Amino acid sequence: MNLGIIGAGNVGGALGKSWANAGHEIKFGVRHPGDPKHRALLDACGPNASTGTNAEAAAFGDVLALATPWEATPAAVADCGKLAGKVLVDCTNPLKFTPGIGLELALGHTTSGGETVAQWAQGARVVKCFNTYGYENFADASYPNYGGLKPVMFLAGDEAEAKRIVGQLAAEIGFQPLDTGGNAVDSPGHRSKAGNGVHLGHAGTGGFRTSAKKLR
Repeated sequence: MNLGIIGAGNVGGALGKSWANAGHEIKFGVRHPGDPKHRALLDACGPNASTGTNAEAAAFGDVLALATPWEATPAAVADCGKLAGKVLVDCTNPLKFTPGIGLELALGHTTSGGETVAQWAQGARVVKCFNTYGYENFADASYPNYGGLKPVMFLAGDEAEAKRIVGQLAAEIGFQPLDTGGNAVDSPGHRSKAGNGVHLGHAGTGGFRTSAKKLR
């Protein structure tokens, strides 16, 4: 499968390497495709990876992953051009930094990040996923090898086929996908509003072992 990834930082780079190792073709959307700083990432991904503009990565990908800081996300989506019909994996978290406070939600109490991204990317088939772990887990799903159990990957979206595709991409790099419902904060199956705790961790005979914040 051809996969476009908008952003080549920690999250985008780790996902790109893992998906390249799984046999997919990767194109990273970056501001300056010819910048030598991307060479190490491309070498780590192997011959099936390249860089391009955001629009080029969007056109290339059968599936497009959005791995950008929240404040940069509106412009990144706009740079991609028309995304109608495209499966768009939203890996972002709607966080902002406020001096004297630190990180806090930019939105999420009445509208989710996934809903907002869907508004920016008109017509895209948005699936929220890959936003509840650190990038180390995307590079190696077994990290830190908690009892040899497979980690759960939550996903949310409004279209079953898009979620199936994204769930398969999660499974291919070592996660157990779990559908949590739609993107809206009040959708059936959406167990909590953005920023509230839901169980996240390693599934196995012992059940869920850890919990973390899930930000839609």
